[in-house]
Amino acid sequence: MAKRVDTLRVLAIASQAVGFILILTLETVLGDAARPWQGVTLALMLAAALIIAVLRQYRRNRARKAAAEREMADD
Repeated sequence: MAKRVDTLRVLAIASQAVGFILILTLETVLGDAARPWQGVTLALMLAAALIIAVLRQYRRNRARKAAAEREMADD
């Protein structure tokens, strides 16, 4: 049986990795002038993580509701 890929988890990991790489790249290229841009990058990373967490919770609740409805229909 093939294991299903959790696309939201993959998206979360990828967005965090890209954010950290961008923060390090900004420091390397801009030096001390990178501080505001690093803050913006961090804020975007946190916003993406929050949105993904809410979407995962929504999907989990929707799946639970569907399972409960199927169980009620079987009874």
